[in-house]
Amino acid sequence: MGAINLELRCPQNVNGITADPQPDWSFDSLLSELDTIEKKLITSSDLSLPFDKKQPRNLRPSKENYCSKGRFMMHVSDHELFSDSDIEDDVVNASMFSGRRYGLDELYMSDDSDHEFPVDAQCHLMDKVGLAEGALHELSHEFQLYVSEEVRNKISIFETNLVSENEKFASQIANIDKHRRIQQERERKFDLQYQRTIAEALDNHLTDVQRDHEHISQLEEKRIRDDAAREEAKRKEKALIEEKIHQERIKAEEEARLQAERAEMAKVAAEAEKQSVEEKKLAEKQAAEAAATKNAAETLRNGVPKILDYSKETLGQVVATGFDDKKQVSLSERNMTRASKNALELEKKRLQIYEKLTLENEAIKASSNQGNRRTGQNFNRLIKTISATVENVRTKADELVNLIRSPEYPQSASILSFAEKVVFNCENSQKSDGFIFSCSRVIVLVTSKIPLALDILMAELNRVCMYTVPKFVEYSPVLFQTREAYFKAIGYKEIDGKIESTDSYVERLSSIMRLYGALVQTEIGGFQNLHGLNEGWAWLARFLNSLPANLYTAVALQNFLEMSGYALYRRYRNQFEKLLRIIAQDFLKALKEGNSETVNAKLMKVKTSLINYIESSQFKKEPEGLQLRGHLDSNDFF
Repeated sequence: MGAINLELRCPQNVNGITADPQPDWSFDSLLSELDTIEKKLITSSDLSLPFDKKQPRNLRPSKENYCSKGRFMMHVSDHELFSDSDIEDDVVNASMFSGRRYGLDELYMSDDSDHEFPVDAQCHLMDKVGLAEGALHELSHEFQLYVSEEVRNKISIFETNLVSENEKFASQIANIDKHRRIQQERERKFDLQYQRTIAEALDNHLTDVQRDHEHISQLEEKRIRDDAAREEAKRKEKALIEEKIHQERIKAEEEARLQAERAEMAKVAAEAEKQSVEEKKLAEKQAAEAAATKNAAETLRNGVPKILDYSKETLGQVVATGFDDKKQVSLSERNMTRASKNALELEKKRLQIYEKLTLENEAIKASSNQGNRRTGQNFNRLIKTISATVENVRTKADELVNLIRSPEYPQSASILSFAEKVVFNCENSQKSDGFIFSCSRVIVLVTSKIPLALDILMAELNRVCMYTVPKFVEYSPVLFQTREAYFKAIGYKEIDGKIESTDSYVERLSSIMRLYGALVQTEIGGFQNLHGLNEGWAWLARFLNSLPANLYTAVALQNFLEMSGYALYRRYRNQFEKLLRIIAQDFLKALKEGNSETVNAKLMKVKTSLINYIESSQFKKEPEGLQLRGHLDSNDFF
């Protein structure tokens, strides 16, 4: 009977490990091969776990595994095909031999029908061998099966350990992840608590800082109010002292004048008596001379009513001067002007500075007329384009300062041109209050850097409108030959040989007073208004103390209050309200008692506006156009 060559239906070599279950190995070669397999399994493992040997390998089988009692018998699977002669031989041999049977069921045999041996496949059977050779072959085959089974057991145990280690490692990884998440959650809660603590501490700190700032602001406001109250008390005390000194001076002058008049009258009486004595002596001597003396006495008596036509204040001066016309006019000018002494001194000082600069620049204007005209045009262009926006006001002020300080033209001439163009552009009655408030801001920004420009500007305002002093000139037929001369003296313009109308004059007066009122109330952070609310308060006091109530003064007062009343009320509060009550009780009453020429439709309109302004408390409302806009309205269309 020949041997059968069995081949596995699987790869013969995987990762360097031979899968042939029946190699022709010696025992030492087998042990060496097993060590190699262990090393390759260790190196090929993903976890690289060591393969520990807990007990020495004992691969030598017991004697009963080599052979049974005396004989053995090979068993071939029933699935194999044998010839009839082989079956008969097996039956014969079965009775001759009894032994252990080999089972090939444990070997890996593919069930895939595609790989089955064909029916007609040639079987290679072993030739008949001897008993020793057959026993050796059987023993070798059994040993190979034992080794294969041992290898499978080792691999199974290793796989089981490997799976266990993987599960253990996965469990440890899961525990680590869980611990990490718990730690992260704990840290997140700790961070959240820490941030909340920091936020609370910061909020408490900011609250304390804000409370401190409010407290400091309140203290500062209180200090400012106290300083203002002290300054107001000092001003009032100073004003009372000045008024008292002024009254005493007036009283002393009046007494001196009365004494002078009495002395002059006594002198005149003594001279008259002396003259009468002389006349009597002459009458005794010469009759003709007596008649002449009588005629002279009659002439003297006819001159007495002419003396009595003059006021009491001018009687002594007229008698002393012998009716000199020039001195009479000078005295009338002084008596016809109503103004505070301090206001007149300030006006005089400003006009002196103005006239000095004007004289200095006459030669410059004559030598460089073209440059002067170009500079005036630049000033006029910049002032005309002022608008009620923050950026425009700042830009125009910077450009005007740079133009005044420009070395191309003398600074004195530039300052004069600046003052003239500002007043000229604000005289126009069509200008809105927004333009006037913006222009006053530009003036403050420019004059805070160039103080001389403010003196020239105020001199220009006083020259154009005497009510900005404040000052008033009464009409006198002795001083003014015609009504036109008086109108020119109070500020009327002559256009083409004709005096402008009263309506035009009142409109210009309103525009100038609105500019002045806007100027005194302008306050800009970081910049000093050299003619601020203190000067506005002084102007109002001088106005009510010195000026009479008529159409011009009423218009000036109305426009000044409409522009600066809000700021004056915020600064002086009760004192300002007291002045308004004085205006309502005294000024408006005197205006009502004026003559028929001044009580006209325009006067009634102005009086109604003043009454409405006081009674409706319009001074507590912010005037329209006071606040600047952030941008031009025209920018919204682009």
